[in-house]
Amino acid sequence: MSAQKTQALLRPRIALLLLAGCLMTGAAQANGYQDLLELFEQWREFERPPNVDGAPDYTAATFERRHPEFLALQSRLHAMDIADWPTEQQVDWHVVRAEMNGYDFNHRVLKPWARDPAFYNSIWTYKSDVPAHEGPTHHAVTELWMYDFPLTAEGEQSLIDDLAVIPPLISQAQTNLVGNARDLWIAGIRDIRQQREVLDQISELTADSSNAKLAATIAAAKQATDAFITWLELESANKTGPSGIGKDNYTWYQQNVHLVPLSWEDEVRLLKRELDRAWSSLKLEEHRNRHLPPLVPASNEAEYDALADRSASRFIEFLREKEIVTVADYFEPALREHLGAFVPEETRNFFWIGAHLDPTPLYSHFYHWFELARMEHEPHASPIRRDALLYNIFDSRNEGTATGVEELFMQAGLYDDNPRVREIVYIMIAQRAARGLGSLYAHANEMTMEQAGGIHMEWTPRGWMKTEPELLLFEQHLYLRQPGYGTSYITGKYLLERTMADFAKLKEDQGQPFVLRDFFDQLNAIGCIPIALTRWQMTGRDDEIRMLTQQ
Repeated sequence: MSAQKTQALLRPRIALLLLAGCLMTGAAQANGYQDLLELFEQWREFERPPNVDGAPDYTAATFERRHPEFLALQSRLHAMDIADWPTEQQVDWHVVRAEMNGYDFNHRVLKPWARDPAFYNSIWTYKSDVPAHEGPTHHAVTELWMYDFPLTAEGEQSLIDDLAVIPPLISQAQTNLVGNARDLWIAGIRDIRQQREVLDQISELTADSSNAKLAATIAAAKQATDAFITWLELESANKTGPSGIGKDNYTWYQQNVHLVPLSWEDEVRLLKRELDRAWSSLKLEEHRNRHLPPLVPASNEAEYDALADRSASRFIEFLREKEIVTVADYFEPALREHLGAFVPEETRNFFWIGAHLDPTPLYSHFYHWFELARMEHEPHASPIRRDALLYNIFDSRNEGTATGVEELFMQAGLYDDNPRVREIVYIMIAQRAARGLGSLYAHANEMTMEQAGGIHMEWTPRGWMKTEPELLLFEQHLYLRQPGYGTSYITGKYLLERTMADFAKLKEDQGQPFVLRDFFDQLNAIGCIPIALTRWQMTGRDDEIRMLTQQ
């Protein structure tokens, strides 16, 4: 055998030995928190795919080519000995572990770039009320809500750069989308149609611009989007498969990515229980309030604005005077940016029906905006927690807390002077339980998305989900795209209540008083991480995390 042939045969073996040596060296060295921070930075850099033809590359070949690099990063993480680290640092390690598990799950199972046409929706017209956009989102979206029109020259160039991604990404999508998930496919066409409508709006907003390159970029994005819609519609006839990921995959994803210590079956039981409890509690409230006058909805813009202003002031005052949470200076401005506006009765969706009677329950849910403002004004000391976690891993914490405080604040006395509003709170809990329950059956492939929406609609009290179909379609589509998001409102609420109970028990065992403000202040300071990790850091109880890591 020639020397050249011998070298050629040995090269792969040498490469493997070198990789193994690097991993062993990493295992020996990766024993400190600083190693985790360095790994986290490298992981986040890796998680962003390379570009091809001006767009993020989600092709199967690129995923396979890069997979050994991912495995090396994951091996370095698991080689770390964290047993003697402080709890807060161990929590950070588990956050990174969850993110890497999320990448692995997307690569193996969810594959939004291959199954989900909505993944290629490139223009977002609103800021999310949670740390990142809900559902799988590609890495080069246009955040249109961040632009001020008319645009400056710098703004025009930025918009050109953003929208230029659309044609090459759509061209790639028509190769990548090989999945057979019918419900995701059909519902995704709607999202791409909405992108086309937004492009028309952008044309109107920039009609007075003399920038020929901007006009050409918008036109190219429209043309590509039109072609994509036509292609999706033609291909839809061939899509016949289920869209759910199945019970086993769902449980693995919840427990290993979102760190929710529940199985698919556990969540079904919990959501059924919450649905029953919400309905029965609503009926008891209605009975207790039967001699009180009904709430009267705002009937015009002036009435709504006055109601919203009173409700916001009263809500902030309640939080401060009743010592619920330390009210930072940025709380009220953050809330007042999102008070809403009058909506004619015939076009009100579920949330705005309630808000026109009294928006305070909705404003309680807008605890979201306090959390986002805190991320801006008081960023977490840990780089791992400072920004949004990937893959919506924050859902049990952010959606669970926002849903949980609706009832917690009510029980703390928020509506003592207006008991009828308590009815709205129970209606909102029932709606969250019903829609989450439907999403569970859809992911088990026991129901179609439409059938899951039927549970959502029929089990929401007073027919409030039957008035306006867009919200129903949006929510059930999102929950099919993002497993666990539809249930996170109720599962996260349950885990938050469990955390509060453990925190109170700890204080009692220590002979100390339970102070509600201390609980919420610590919750806020820990950051937007899975609530099971929050519980561990607040109470020292790591049983849930140990269970999740010993499977």
